[in-house]
Amino acid sequence: MNFQIIRKILGHIMCVEAVFMLPALGISLARGERRSVMGFAITMLLLLVLGLILSRKQAERKDYYAREGFITAGLTWLVVSIFGALPFTISGAIPSFVDSFFETVSGFTTTGASILTNVEALPMGMLYWRSFTHWLGGMGVLVFLLAISPIMGDTGDALYLLRAESPGINVGKLVPRMRRSAATLYLIYVALTVLQFVLLVFDMPVFDALTTAFGTAGTGGFAIKNDSLTSYSVYSQAVTTVFMFLFAVNFTVYYLLLLRRFRQALGSQELLCYLGIAVVSILIISVDILPIFGSLGTAVHHASFTVGSVMSTTGFAISDFDLWPELSRCILLVLMFIGACAGSTGGGIKVVRILLLVRIAKREVRRTLHPHEVKMVHMDGMTVDEKTVSSVANFVLIYIVITTISTLLLALEGKDFTTTFSSVAACINNVGPGLGAVGPTLNYSCYTWFGKLVLSFAMLFGRLELYPMLALFIPSAWKK
Repeated sequence: MNFQIIRKILGHIMCVEAVFMLPALGISLARGERRSVMGFAITMLLLLVLGLILSRKQAERKDYYAREGFITAGLTWLVVSIFGALPFTISGAIPSFVDSFFETVSGFTTTGASILTNVEALPMGMLYWRSFTHWLGGMGVLVFLLAISPIMGDTGDALYLLRAESPGINVGKLVPRMRRSAATLYLIYVALTVLQFVLLVFDMPVFDALTTAFGTAGTGGFAIKNDSLTSYSVYSQAVTTVFMFLFAVNFTVYYLLLLRRFRQALGSQELLCYLGIAVVSILIISVDILPIFGSLGTAVHHASFTVGSVMSTTGFAISDFDLWPELSRCILLVLMFIGACAGSTGGGIKVVRILLLVRIAKREVRRTLHPHEVKMVHMDGMTVDEKTVSSVANFVLIYIVITTISTLLLALEGKDFTTTFSSVAACINNVGPGLGAVGPTLNYSCYTWFGKLVLSFAMLFGRLELYPMLALFIPSAWKK
């Protein structure tokens, strides 16, 4: 284990987080929010001092492998969440550190679950920082570091960091040089964010448009209004619906479009499956909720927004879907687990894994009926190697185990099954709102400190796709 380079990367990350707090500090100063200024100033000072101490000394060894990548990713997300929570606690905006930690983890993991009963009471500087954690966590803090810093160089070692933090079953380079790959991802991310902001600012105040774009880009769902996006116009809701779907698409598709490889981009089986699931879900739910809204157009609008919000794991709301018919609620719960495409900012198991699982199951049935038949699994016209097939099956198994353990631990809180299970489902899939006592119009303040910590770690497990967080709890991973 190369602890020296892990230490150095953590130091750089802490300095980056301090720099990212500058806009929030500036807003707090401009608004005369003294307690917020104190919260950000103290936290930034701590981050800079500790970051410079950790990153000052050069690492003697340069070797860096998968194990170091997982450990670095897990520690990074814990560190940025702990320090990201300090401004809330120091300023008194969220007095309890556990509550601040939950809110910050929810922000960075782009979950959008909140313990706040009155979001609008937060100072503007805190509202900005809360929403910005979504944007920063959407693409990943390590991806950003790879894009701007030569710390890992352009060697293959940096790929371990990208694989540890970026969702998906096969993360690789978009372009030959690693730093350019990370920079390309962020350029696409920034371009889409800016485009949504421009479209929203015609209909919203600038601050509202900016924070909504942050929440949509990171597929996070933190809003600055108590009713989420309900009070905004149909135009703003429609724009947000479109971009929730866009940010849930694998960013490789956008890169291929830039290269004008349209057939390869638009012919992606994962993309087609994702769109198919979304369209079918919207049609069924629209018919199911038609008696509630009376108008087909209104029903389609609410169904499209909610399906986009849940499937992309954004978590914005314009209506209380917990009051919808049972069929619609069940579909939405299933969509929480399916989630977005691999390589996007969305959460969930990912569409490509669901697609592969179906094909693996189909192959196993054929093997049972025809034991001597050789049948391979294919995706996008290519054969999927058995290592990938095995990794998908292992991921889903571990995912089920962690979901089960989290549900059992949360059951100690004494809530009803719908609330308990949907809380875990919404957090581990980074969706945000669940059903029952944690529905779209409610929040997670009903849980004790224990329940909030369980759900916080569920969010981290889900965002990092299990392995980086698991590595932190496996003693052999820390051995030299």
